[in-house]
Amino acid sequence: MAGRIPQQFIDDLLARTDIVSLIDQRVRLKKAGKNYSACCPFHNEKSPSFTVSQDKQFYHCFGCGAHGNAISFLMEYDKLEFVDAIEDLASQMGVEVERENSSNSKFDQAKSQQQRQASKDLYELIGHASRFFQQQLRVHPNKQQVIDYLKSRGLSGEVVQRFSIGYAPDEWDALGKALGGSKQASQQLVDAGLSIENDKGRRYDRFRDRVMFPIRDKRGRYIGFGGRVFGDGTPKYLNSPETSVFHKGRELYGLYEVRQAHKQIPQILVVEGYMDVVSLAQFDIDYAVASLGTSTTPEHLQTLFRTSSQIICCYDGDRAGRDAAWRALENALPHLRDNVELKFMFLPDGEDPDTLVRQEGKDGFEQRMRDAMPLSRFLFERLSQEIDITTDAGKSHLASRAYELISQVNAAFYKETLLTELATQNRMIRSQLEKELAQLKQAERSKPNATAKMSLTPMRKAIAMILQRPAIANDLPPPEQLRQVNIKGMPLLLAIIAEIHKKTDITTAQLLERWRDQPEQKHLSALAGYNLEIDESGYPDELQDIIASFVEKLLLQRYDQLNVKSLNGTLSVEEKREMLQLVVELKP
Repeated sequence: MAGRIPQQFIDDLLARTDIVSLIDQRVRLKKAGKNYSACCPFHNEKSPSFTVSQDKQFYHCFGCGAHGNAISFLMEYDKLEFVDAIEDLASQMGVEVERENSSNSKFDQAKSQQQRQASKDLYELIGHASRFFQQQLRVHPNKQQVIDYLKSRGLSGEVVQRFSIGYAPDEWDALGKALGGSKQASQQLVDAGLSIENDKGRRYDRFRDRVMFPIRDKRGRYIGFGGRVFGDGTPKYLNSPETSVFHKGRELYGLYEVRQAHKQIPQILVVEGYMDVVSLAQFDIDYAVASLGTSTTPEHLQTLFRTSSQIICCYDGDRAGRDAAWRALENALPHLRDNVELKFMFLPDGEDPDTLVRQEGKDGFEQRMRDAMPLSRFLFERLSQEIDITTDAGKSHLASRAYELISQVNAAFYKETLLTELATQNRMIRSQLEKELAQLKQAERSKPNATAKMSLTPMRKAIAMILQRPAIANDLPPPEQLRQVNIKGMPLLLAIIAEIHKKTDITTAQLLERWRDQPEQKHLSALAGYNLEIDESGYPDELQDIIASFVEKLLLQRYDQLNVKSLNGTLSVEEKREMLQLVVELKP
């Protein structure tokens, strides 16, 4: 069980992070007064409604309601888990993530520490292995043979260096000797998928006499390898097995390099092999990625849709290639986003991106990308090829199958476009589809607008002002007095004030982090981005007036209690004095 990350560490990390710089690396921001704005990366829009506040270290979209701090942005935009987002930020700041153990069991604490250390050791070991392979490309007796092969594939030294390409010697234990000197290190090589242990307990290098392509995760850590034979050996490609740090279905070869090359990634080309990625980069097509010996998974597609607004999947033009493209389309349907275009590019028989770009050059290859088939066209063409549409039964079958697929789409614009296309092609069910389209449009019109203002009660207004300017809470009356006020939301207001009293210089971003994954998180985030339509310089006076009204309600509540006792003739002398004092205090 992993140790909990201390709140103080998260606070310090957020304090050191500039959210404007972080977001601007992914979404181009423009100065707008004291804030920054852009078209929202989380929904499709033409006019900017996405605002980033440097003072509050907080972002908010008035169009779709997306909001949060630097951690939230990394989770949403880069599709990271909470802990991964913190680790990513910590890595950028050059600090180690601190953890505290919530378990009372020394065994659990030790096990947690061991697991974290084991993962760290694997990352370091795979990094050492990558440097070893790169070194072998420079010093091994066979280096000229490998270099000649890379040159024959048209690769320059600059591209080889950019992708950290290396060479695994044709020896049984070259890597083992270099890195596995101890028993523990030898076992780590097995755990990292770099060594294989046979039935007799003998260990030997997995990769031998291969050009090595290191695989990096989103944070740039080395997590595995792809090895390509450059002679007549088999298999042609050999990949690292699944390990505790390497999961083929989640990672994309070259994605880290694409992110390093582009601040804004205009498009991503998905190809099948490592050599395709590096060959395209040689021709300045430096936005290609490859799946790691697997089909394009839903996890791959979600990552891609988060990363760029145009994804082009490139496949062989033969039956196997089109089948692979169809599986990718089926995986993509539930995850389509209205602001992302998905297209399919099919290559001539016998060609792959590597050979084709060398024949046609960058301009010719990119023209093929521009001519790639939109998702809707591929969907209907594929179904038309599989089903005989010359008969009424065939047309009905096609409509039923297409409708089944389109029903998986959650993106409203995509769904409407596909249903409209289906209605155009199939008159038999046009009336049914037109009815559904009308319902879809009505649902979109009646969908609650994220920019629509919630009912702003005095309590919500008070909380909004405190969230937006936490320091003003330091001048409020003692919590003991407010705790007696029986108003909805008072416990939450007092909890917020208590957090501010603990850390008087707390920011909006740090304050909201206290309520992550809590029921109140959504409403608090919305109030933090709420436009109160008054200048923030007026917040202190406005807040004092609201708090004064709460205190007045407390006095009225107490007066009503004493008045009931007075009518019953049960007031004590002290209570009579208190009631007289309340009359004076409540007098207009």
